[in-house]
Amino acid sequence: MKNITLIFSIFIAIQISSQQKIAVWEKGTMPNSKGIKLGIVEEKEGRITQIQEAELFAFLPAKEERKKMAIIIIPGGGYKHLTYDLGGYSYAKWLNTLGISAFVLNYRLPTSPDLKQREIGPLQDIQAAIKLIRKNAEQYGISADQIGVLGTSAGGHLAAMVSNIPIDYTELKGDWTGVSQIPNFAILVSPVIDLGEFAHKGSRNNLLGENASLEKIKEYSMQHRVTEKTPNTILFHAQNDPAVPVINSILYYEAMIKNKVKGAMFIFPEGEHNIGISNKTELTDNWKKIGEDWLGDMIAK
Repeated sequence: MKNITLIFSIFIAIQISSQQKIAVWEKGTMPNSKGIKLGIVEEKEGRITQIQEAELFAFLPAKEERKKMAIIIIPGGGYKHLTYDLGGYSYAKWLNTLGISAFVLNYRLPTSPDLKQREIGPLQDIQAAIKLIRKNAEQYGISADQIGVLGTSAGGHLAAMVSNIPIDYTELKGDWTGVSQIPNFAILVSPVIDLGEFAHKGSRNNLLGENASLEKIKEYSMQHRVTEKTPNTILFHAQNDPAVPVINSILYYEAMIKNKVKGAMFIFPEGEHNIGISNKTELTDNWKKIGEDWLGDMIAK
């Protein structure tokens, strides 16, 4: 009986560890903080509007099914809240069916009263998350050079930021300095890209403030930041998206072509701002098969 209990306990421990919560910042290392103690605020189930520190939630396939690839999922929410369930966990579970390790990032929102500089808070968190996963790649059974990001909506903007801003804002010292914070590839789903004429105004105002200068708006419009060093990227968007105009993805892809960045873009006639794991039309739902094939090609390389 004791042996059965022990085996059961080990099984439960393994199950829990496969969806473990990981602190992104070691104690005393989180930059850009005023030191204000904040509680987690969840406006409704699946949507958080405030956190104290960034956290990763690991979803790991069984070891015998696990590929060497890992993807950090960046939920959207207009930089006002984190849609960690539909925009995070659901994608992670889908990636696990492909044998891909997934890590959902709950990042500090730029609206947090604790941030000294609002616009770089989310970027610092995703940069640190990439460094953390890359540094501990062997522990997770993945390859340090097969770590990508998947961002939806405003999370797509953050995924584009970490793909294109080469400055390391983490302020991490010692052996952390030799660990790259740039992802190896990116998947952008209905992404916010432009913060000017075609902006999702809520995302822009929450990230930069309501009185941002034209210079600041251009600086954080990611189509202007693409270079030949931008990682391979695939974009998915719906033509009838009422929240984030499809021109956002088009502008980014045009910049990729100009800078000879390998990638692809797929625009679906339907889907609105709801391209996800469950979709209203079979045509739009094809994005998952396309994404799977693209990731398979990335693994082959």
